[in-house]
Amino acid sequence: MKRVLNFAAVGEAATGLALLVVPSLVGQLLLGVELTGIAVPVARVAGIALIGLGVACWPGPPLVGMLIYSASVALYLAYLGLIDGLTAILLWPAVILHAILSAFLGRLSLAGDQQ
Repeated sequence: MKRVLNFAAVGEAATGLALLVVPSLVGQLLLGVELTGIAVPVARVAGIALIGLGVACWPGPPLVGMLIYSASVALYLAYLGLIDGLTAILLWPAVILHAILSAFLGRLSLAGDQQ
């Protein structure tokens, strides 16, 4: 059972990394269509989520996977708002929410409270 979970965790994290780095290629290989436009940042957020899932399923505390996801998505969404100029009513509230959640998760992680 543990080997299967480890295999799945590595597979999801690898897929997430591929979505983060080359989302259009993953779209082409997986769906037969190159990702363009808004599909690229959405695929990257999905990639971040898959990396977090892979880490959470790896032996160790799932808290670390959620911390990686929350901090990474906060940074990426902020990047989209500041550098790419994307705007939407929920973009900055999402950045703030994930930043606050990341601070709480980081504090829990440092305190050793893994429940």
